[in-house]
Amino acid sequence: MTDQKKGRAQFSSKFGLIAAAAGSAIGLGNIWKFPYITGVYGGAAFLFVYLGFILAIGLPVMLSELIIGRKSRRNAFGAFKKLTPGTPWMFIGSFGVAAAFLILSFYGVVAGWSIKYIIFSVTNHFQYCSPEQISKVFGSFIADPLDPLLYQVIFMLMTGAIVIIGVQKGIERYSKVLMPILLIIIIILDIRAVTLKGAGEGLRFLFHPDFSKLSFEGVLSALGHAFFSLSLGMGTLITYGSYVNKNDNLINTAIQVTTADTIIAILAGIAIFPAVFAFHIEPGHGVGLIFITLPNVFMQMPGGYLFSIMFFILLTIAALTSAISILEVVVAYFTEELKIKRQISTVLATALITLLGIICSLSMGLFSEFEVFGLNFFDLLDFISANLLLPIGGMFIALFIGWAFGKYKVIREVAHGGKLKGWFLQIFMLLVKFVAPIAIFIVFLQGLNILDIIVALFSGNH
Repeated sequence: MTDQKKGRAQFSSKFGLIAAAAGSAIGLGNIWKFPYITGVYGGAAFLFVYLGFILAIGLPVMLSELIIGRKSRRNAFGAFKKLTPGTPWMFIGSFGVAAAFLILSFYGVVAGWSIKYIIFSVTNHFQYCSPEQISKVFGSFIADPLDPLLYQVIFMLMTGAIVIIGVQKGIERYSKVLMPILLIIIIILDIRAVTLKGAGEGLRFLFHPDFSKLSFEGVLSALGHAFFSLSLGMGTLITYGSYVNKNDNLINTAIQVTTADTIIAILAGIAIFPAVFAFHIEPGHGVGLIFITLPNVFMQMPGGYLFSIMFFILLTIAALTSAISILEVVVAYFTEELKIKRQISTVLATALITLLGIICSLSMGLFSEFEVFGLNFFDLLDFISANLLLPIGGMFIALFIGWAFGKYKVIREVAHGGKLKGWFLQIFMLLVKFVAPIAIFIVFLQGLNILDIIVALFSGNH
């Protein structure tokens, strides 16, 4: 289906929209970070706080992005330019486009690693390897000047090949296939994990409510993850919102995407930590968990050969569905603002992002001596996007809907001519005007370590 007046592509079905938007939100962070921080900060106690932040911040900002996208029918930058021409608000979208460009450059590197580990799993590369040897294999691989580049390029070509086809035939069609496959794989992994002897300890790590572990740091972690896990602030949901049919219920869409993201994150934890604890391995998070700890677990697990292959396919699919949405932000900008044809825009965006990613990859080895503010190039781009561009973009998106867009336009866009319950509108406007911007500003301060300094000053720890 297309917008007949403007010839703009639209998602052809509700399921296609949910699959694409959920695919955008569900990424590597759901698998290698969320389960670990849940366990570390009190299990069910952390989940309770996290879900509170999702309702207070994640949902309102996600709905705000969808509103901006559908109302404007434009890319992340063009949306603000159309809705508030000639005002400073029009530059908000530039944060999202810049963040998408930077994030995909290093995200593609890590996604390439997951493809390599599918091959490692298929060839049973880690058979008879000790944990130390597995760690050395990973270290040698990412430091290699050529091998990681090959898999990064393969991943970026896969991403570009889907995006270049278009919204319906590319993004929507493949999201409708990839997301069910992802869910099936993760459920199979869950069943295997919980049936392992000693798996109960891992489930207790994840779900036992321990409020003594829920420190101030844990609350901040829940706040930060509630913001970052939904792909807010980078323009993906504004861009996808611009492809949403006028008759689709944006509130239900936001709730369904948020629910899917949280469920997948929890299922990832069930797949990983019972197995980790069953073999008495110290839990961790990040690349160490995925590329060092888990290969060690799979080697000890009955049927681990098959489950290792399935896990790294799962990881690659999660990365791919996110990467598609991130690339679409840049492609939509090139197409609509720079007036470049979609096919050329996709090739150009993919090539430029891949080139930047090559520098990120080489910063693990060949260029490891080159640092800026003590960070290699990979970590520098991660810092700029996560600690500056995303929170600034997300904060101003909320402020824009709350203060510049206004409640009457919210009513018209969300209710599409119908009635919007007064209590919902009042709560939503309160959240986007005050609660979400303040909370995201706290995330911003935390990312720059300014919050730690403030807390230390007020506590008297000079």
